[in-house]
Amino acid sequence: MPKRVDHEERRTQIAEALVRVAGRRGLHAVGMRDVAAEAGVSLRLVQYYFQTKEKLLFYGLQHLTDRFSARVGARLSAVGPDPGPRATIEAILLASLPTDEESRTFHLLYSSYSILSVTDDALAAQPFIDKPDAAEDALAGLIRQAQEAGLADPDADARTEAISLLAMTATMGTSILVGQRQPESAVAVLHHHLDRIFTPQRPPAPDEPTTAATAAATTAGRPGQF
Repeated sequence: MPKRVDHEERRTQIAEALVRVAGRRGLHAVGMRDVAAEAGVSLRLVQYYFQTKEKLLFYGLQHLTDRFSARVGARLSAVGPDPGPRATIEAILLASLPTDEESRTFHLLYSSYSILSVTDDALAAQPFIDKPDAAEDALAGLIRQAQEAGLADPDADARTEAISLLAMTATMGTSILVGQRQPESAVAVLHHHLDRIFTPQRPPAPDEPTTAATAAATTAGRPGQF
């Protein structure tokens, strides 16, 4: 009996070959023949699954996104069952900084895709642009959640802060790739801005009554109250 082919597994094999080649040579320099050679399959097979280079690139980036999500999940699992808004944002941002080989490839390929999509109509037509919008919405929602819980600056504009954090992380990621700064420096800058947004509630001064004590005193002074 002929061996049954797992088509999704074969697509993943080809996508991982794309990621490896693009990580070494850059996305702009990768052809379908290069990917076929890296995957150890025929060019015809790559064309069978992906028809065009644009479809191959998009699938490869979707695959890369899935791996990114797994890294974020691993970071959150390490924090605990209820990481909270700040830890969640920190996990997302730190996972996207190129601090190891996989995150370096992620940053390089996503940056390359963004640049290529400016001049390539086929790439621009793909729903890649939805991803940054989704990340922006997620971060803004987490900041608002923290504000409602008294864990973030209530006067901060959540949308503006989310945009700033994502833009800053992307720029610092590129600066790491080109050797302008070390990953430790970028992480320190991120922590600085997160500390500014996520302000812990100020504990009462020694001579300042707590909210509960103030409420009790107020209630006790009301006529007809026991």
